[in-house]
Amino acid sequence: MKRSSVLRLLALLPLIVTVPSYAEDKSKPFTIGAIPDQDPEKLQRLYSKLADYLTAELGVPVVFKPVTDYTAAVTAFRVGDLDMVWFGGLTGVQARLQVPGAQAIAQRNIDAQFHSVFIVNKNSGIAPIKDLKDLSLLKGHTFTFGSESSTSGRLMPQYFLKQAGVNLEDFKGKPGFSSSHDATLQLVTAGTYEAGVLNEQVWLSRLKSKEVDLSKVQAIFRSPPFYDYHWVVNPSVKARYGAKFIPEVQAALLKLDPKMPQHKEILDLFGATKFIPTQNANYAQIEQVGREIGKIK
Repeated sequence: MKRSSVLRLLALLPLIVTVPSYAEDKSKPFTIGAIPDQDPEKLQRLYSKLADYLTAELGVPVVFKPVTDYTAAVTAFRVGDLDMVWFGGLTGVQARLQVPGAQAIAQRNIDAQFHSVFIVNKNSGIAPIKDLKDLSLLKGHTFTFGSESSTSGRLMPQYFLKQAGVNLEDFKGKPGFSSSHDATLQLVTAGTYEAGVLNEQVWLSRLKSKEVDLSKVQAIFRSPPFYDYHWVVNPSVKARYGAKFIPEVQAALLKLDPKMPQHKEILDLFGATKFIPTQNANYAQIEQVGREIGKIK
C-alpha cells in the first residue's frame, strides 16, 4: 500500500472509532401527554406552561399532545407517540407493563399519600361517615365512578367499597362512569346520580375556586391513602437524546421551586408544592388491585 493511502486511512480512524452506537437528535420534539382527568381547558393551560419550562431546562423542544381518554394515553405511550405521560396509578402500571424498561420518575408531594373523596347529592339523605365500613350506606343508591381506568375515581374506590361489603350490583341500577373527576362532580351536583367519587385534589381545588355548589353536594368520606399520579418515561428517548436524558428530565421536575413565580404557577396548577422522586415498585398495590378487579390481565 502506498504511503499516501496509509496516511489517508489513519486520518479516518478517529472518525471511525468515535461514531456513537446511536445518533442523538435534539431537534426532534420530546412529546409529553397526560390522562384527561379534568376539564380540557385546564389541562391545556397546565401542560403548555410545563412544556415551555421543560424546553428551556432540557434544551430540546417539548410539546404537549392531548389524548381523548385514559386508554388512548396508554396506547400512545406504548406505540411511541408520547415520550412521557402524566399517568394515574393504574394507567401508569398498565403502560409500564406494555413498555419494558419504562420508568416512573417523579410524583407530586401529595401523590405518595393520595385520597379519594366520596360525595353525595344532599337530596339523597346520606350523611357524612367516619368509618370505611359505613360506606355500606351507599347500597341501594345510584352511584357514579369517574373514568373506568381512573385510580382515584374507580380502582381504589371500588377496592374500598368492597372492603365495606359493597359490590357493584348493590347500587341502584348499574354504576356510572363519568369519564372525569369534574364530570362526576357535575353529575352528583345535578342529582343525576345520588353519590359518586372523585380525587381529593380536584375536589379541594374546585372548593377553593368556588366551583362547588355546597347547597346541593357534600363530601361524606375521605378514603385511606394510596399511591397515585406520576410521570412515566419511555426508554426509547435514550436513543434519541442520550443516556443522561432521563435523569435530566427528572432533575428538571424536581427543580420546580414554589419560591420562583414561574415555577409556582406550574406547581399551583398541579395542586402541589413540589415534585419528589418515585419508582416503579411504589405501585405494587395498584397492580395487585388492578388484577383483582380485572383491569390488569
